[in-house]
This record gives sequence, C-alpha cells and structure tokens, in this order.
Amino acid sequence: MECQKSMKSQLEIIEDFQLFDDWMEKYQYIIDLGKELDTLEDADKIDANKLQGCQSQVWIIHHLKDGKVIFQAQSDAAIVSGLVALVLSIYSGKTAKEIVTTKPEFISEIGLDKHLSGTRSNGLSSLLDKIHEIAKSYY
Repeated sequence: MECQKSMKSQLEIIEDFQLFDDWMEKYQYIIDLGKELDTLEDADKIDANKLQGCQSQVWIIHHLKDGKVIFQAQSDAAIVSGLVALVLSIYSGKTAKEIVTTKPEFISEIGLDKHLSGTRSNGLSSLLDKIHEIAKSYY
C-alpha cells in the first residue's frame, strides 16, 4: 500500500512532464518547482548537512515523524533546486522501508537521464544515495 502511494507520486510527475512539448519548457517547470522549496535556516547550512558529490551547494536535513522520514533541502542553483524538489516529492514523508525500496523510475520515464549534464546527473545520483543512506539509518 505504501509503495503504491510513492508510485502514484512518480506517475503524477510523469504525467506532469507529458504536458510539455520541449525540454526548454520542462527545464522551466523544474526551475519553478525549485522555487517552491522551503528555505533552510542558516544554522542548517553547515558542512555536516552538505551533500557531497554535487557541484552546486545542496544542504539536506531530516527527521522522523510518526514513523516517516521527513526531508528538507535547499540548493544555491535553480535547476538543482528543482531536481531536489522532484526527489523530495517522491521520498519525503515516507517510511524508511518505502524509501529504500522505491526506485526513482521517473528519472528515465521523463527523460532526465538523457537531458541532464554529467555534473547534474552525478549530483542527482548523490542526492538519491544520500536519501537512501539516511533512510537506512532509521531502520
């Protein structure tokens, strides 16, 4: 049941991206998603919360609430903020088990794997790895 909720979120992302005709529109949509992210407090923007393996600066924090892992993150780059927002929409608010077992299928389904630069693709992988690492720490 929990995995279906997560998959529905991925399906919604896929459907959203099908509304756009070209990648310029899709990039703009990603940037707009990033603008909706909550900002982190300056106290949270410390090296311990900084994502390694990302050319842009990305900070990620987390806590457990009612058995679900809540993530909050922020980046200094517009497109990266949007990618963070996409990933958090899939994983934040889910159980640790659900996070670990949910594959980010939306990435290939919407074509991100073919349209991101190498550095952004590496950063996205680093973000996904970090989210899985955090989730495993809550087992």
